[in-house]
Amino acid sequence: MALTEKKKGFFGRLSQKIGDVLFERTRIDDDMIDELEEALITSDIGMDTTQKIMDKLRDKVNKNEITEPKYIRRQLANFIAEAIDKGERSELSTDYPLVIMMIGINGGGKTTTIAKLGYMLKQQGKSVMFCAADTFRAAAAEQLKLWGDRIGINTVAHQEGADPSAVIYDAIQSAKAKNIDVLICDTAGRLQTKKNLMAELEKMNRIVDREYPEAARETLLVLDATNGKNAISQAEQFNEAAKLTGVVITKLDGTSKGGIAVTVADQFDLPVKFIGVGEKMEDLQKFDAHEFAEGIINE
Repeated sequence: MALTEKKKGFFGRLSQKIGDVLFERTRIDDDMIDELEEALITSDIGMDTTQKIMDKLRDKVNKNEITEPKYIRRQLANFIAEAIDKGERSELSTDYPLVIMMIGINGGGKTTTIAKLGYMLKQQGKSVMFCAADTFRAAAAEQLKLWGDRIGINTVAHQEGADPSAVIYDAIQSAKAKNIDVLICDTAGRLQTKKNLMAELEKMNRIVDREYPEAARETLLVLDATNGKNAISQAEQFNEAAKLTGVVITKLDGTSKGGIAVTVADQFDLPVKFIGVGEKMEDLQKFDAHEFAEGIINE
């Protein structure tokens, strides 16, 4: 499958780095392996994940299963695909009704990602409703409602500073009354203390459990690819505070290194379900581990 230009971003640059290492090399040696390792690390693939990938590569070399530099690309692509491919878990639930809890720090693209996800689901013929439960960020509800109005999706909201769980309660009652397929909830955008975050998310989840037990659930963390190692720290903290089912990587375009997609999937065993590759509604796309890994092979 051919990669779109936007999807080629990160792996296109990583492919170039690998190509620079392999250029005119006729034999595999320690210097080459070290340079390849550096190429992965400088693409924001974490140290531990890089080490796992390189250990597999060294094992192949030591067993003489790879004897020429020209076969390095294919092996690296396979190892990276293995690190990020989570099988069926990479797919968004297709059980309906579905409640999707979206979490992530303010400024990471959470609200616009909700809009894009709502648009995608609506294009698939699903009925969608938004719930503006991130009530402590100034104008968050207004922003979400504006997006909803643009794409024809109703938004349930309260006044700024309201109890997020109360908003979710009302949204559930409305979604049930209207037989909505997917309710997408904009939730916590703060990481001041994990204790407060945990308590808030637990309360919201109790409301969903009690009021909508028949609904399938997803809890997606939105991460900004341009934040690099800070995004990894966010993933660690949110993963401790919530039962995450997946990650959405935003701003994975021509300016970001994007290695966090590989690191998050490997380090936290979390599927990357979607990626944001631009500002248009259509620029939220399903993440395909093997399709992206092909970008390493394409010179």
